[in-house]
Amino acid sequence: MTILFVITGLLLLVSFIANQQKTLDGLKKGAMQFLKLLPTLLTVIILVSVALFFTPEKMLLKYFGDQAGVLGYVMAALVGSISLIPGFISYPLAGMLLESGVSYGILALFITTLKMVGTLTIPVEAKYFGMKVTLIRNGLSLLGAIVIGVLMAIIFALT
Repeated sequence: MTILFVITGLLLLVSFIANQQKTLDGLKKGAMQFLKLLPTLLTVIILVSVALFFTPEKMLLKYFGDQAGVLGYVMAALVGSISLIPGFISYPLAGMLLESGVSYGILALFITTLKMVGTLTIPVEAKYFGMKVTLIRNGLSLLGAIVIGVLMAIIFALT
């Protein structure tokens, strides 16, 4: 992680030397976007933390842990497919779930379905692309997500 900070700092310095005004404008714009995003991010992190606090770890592991088996994958695919959670919230959520004992395979399936399968957005997508294309895309995305989840489980089982 330190190397990323060093590279970022060096690139920021190069940008500042090349064009001070554009660099300062970019930093201001980035800071404003971060400040706009911060309340939502903090709210979701707090809500997820509270939910995880009140959710017994045994129950979480029963449905999403290594012992959940196929049920864990089904639950992750279902929850991921019907949720509308932006990436900047889903990744910290996945980190919290990982710390609670949820397996990498299930997390991979959850995140992949969250980003690729849009059950709630089917009506809008069908309006623009047609129902056939929408269902094929969502079906293939779900299949791809299952493959990714299983591959992640296999890879992390080998390590």
